[in-house]
Amino acid sequence: MRLIEVSAPGEPEVLQLATGPLPSPRPGEVLLRVLAAGVNRPDVQQRRGLYPPPPGASPLLGLEVAGEVVALGDNVAGLSLGDRVCALANGGGYAEYCAVPATQCLPWPKGYDALRAAALPETYFTVWANLFQIGQLAKGESVLVHGGSSGIGVTATKLAKAFGATVYVTAGSEEKCEACRGFGADAAINYRSASFEEEIKRLTDGRGVDVVLDMVGADYAAANLRCLAPRGRLVVIGFMGGRMADGIDLARIATRRLVITGSTMRPRTAEEKGGIAAELRAQVWPLLERGECGPEIHEVLPLAEAAAAHRLMEDSRHIGKIMLRVSPE
Repeated sequence: MRLIEVSAPGEPEVLQLATGPLPSPRPGEVLLRVLAAGVNRPDVQQRRGLYPPPPGASPLLGLEVAGEVVALGDNVAGLSLGDRVCALANGGGYAEYCAVPATQCLPWPKGYDALRAAALPETYFTVWANLFQIGQLAKGESVLVHGGSSGIGVTATKLAKAFGATVYVTAGSEEKCEACRGFGADAAINYRSASFEEEIKRLTDGRGVDVVLDMVGADYAAANLRCLAPRGRLVVIGFMGGRMADGIDLARIATRRLVITGSTMRPRTAEEKGGIAAELRAQVWPLLERGECGPEIHEVLPLAEAAAAHRLMEDSRHIGKIMLRVSPE
């Protein structure tokens, strides 16, 4: 099969088109003929040598795919040869074939093609697990989403609005802010020209928001806490601005009964990810099939141009998802 290999940790140019053997599905896994794959920030970190795959996972990049089931491992139930599914992969998505746990597969929503289906797993699993399961965002509450124009940000905005929350986002340009408002954000803050902390105070009459979904990390930590209403929850899902935070006021956490939490998706077990998949199928897939809350695709490139896709992601000019077309449908 054709695949993208990382010749050595480094810049996007280390991504090279190569050939290699097909993976074999292990018990509980299915083998997919990959039609499309998503490009995500963890792929960039892995390419740089900063996010090694967990034990037993494919060393290839790629955490979300859509394709056709072509082989079944032992003890697989609920899937058949020929089924078209999207899947949260543990690695190996930048290739023509990928083995994935069956519990991490979901059917293509009605009306979706491979590219739109492949744009779902990484962001929808991440947002559902962190914003709704861990962050416990509820109808009538408010949320601040950093990186509102990213794949995660767009998904968080659409799902939070669908489930009855008020949504504020940050983004790095007026163009991105306008796009975020188009996706349903109640307000979009250009963090390059305004203080998001001051804007949240103004927008909420000083109360703050109930949840902050943050992928920046250390650089935003103290300000994020000052944005929270009493009993607010800060949910950290990334560390683009560093891992070690200074300036945290512990008294504020105690007196306002704040919660700091977060998670990463990749180290979770197949059972845990399967539980998220089941909730998505019950709660979110009906929305997608009604034409609501779908992904926004910024650009599609062929598999051989994975390096260009990574450069585009690192430029941070994209709005929504960057996708790879792997095989014809």
